[in-house]
Amino acid sequence: MRATCRDHGIISAFVVGIVLTLILSTGLALDSGRLVAARVEIADHAENAARLAAQEVVGIRSGRPVVDPVRGRRVASTYLASHGLDGTVTIGSRSVTVEVHTTRNMLILQLAGISSKTVSASRTAEITDA
Repeated sequence: MRATCRDHGIISAFVVGIVLTLILSTGLALDSGRLVAARVEIADHAENAARLAAQEVVGIRSGRPVVDPVRGRRVASTYLASHGLDGTVTIGSRSVTVEVHTTRNMLILQLAGISSKTVSASRTAEITDA
C-alpha cells in the first residue's frame, strides 16, 4: 500500500523535533552542572576570604575582640584578587561576610539564546570567644 502525498515529511519533522529536544536537554544538563560547580567553587573562595578576614582580630587583651575592618577588608580583597574574583566584603564588629559573583558562558544553551549566567555565593565567618 502506498503512502498518500500528505504523509510525506512527517517522520523528518518528528526526527528534527526529537533532535532539538535532545540537544536542549543535553545543554540543560551540561550547562547546569557547570553552574553548580562554579557556585561551589566561588562559595569555597568566599568562605576562605571571610575566614582570613575574621582572623584579623584586635582588642583581645582588653577582653573585647573585634575584627579590624581595614586589615580584614585588605586580606579578603587580596585573597579574592589572587584568585581572579571580584567580591563585596562586609565587616561587622565580630563577623565578616564575603559575597562573590562570577559569570559563566554557556556552551550548548547558546543555541537557545542564553549566552551566559551570573553565579553568586555569600559566606560569613564569625569570631568566637575561646
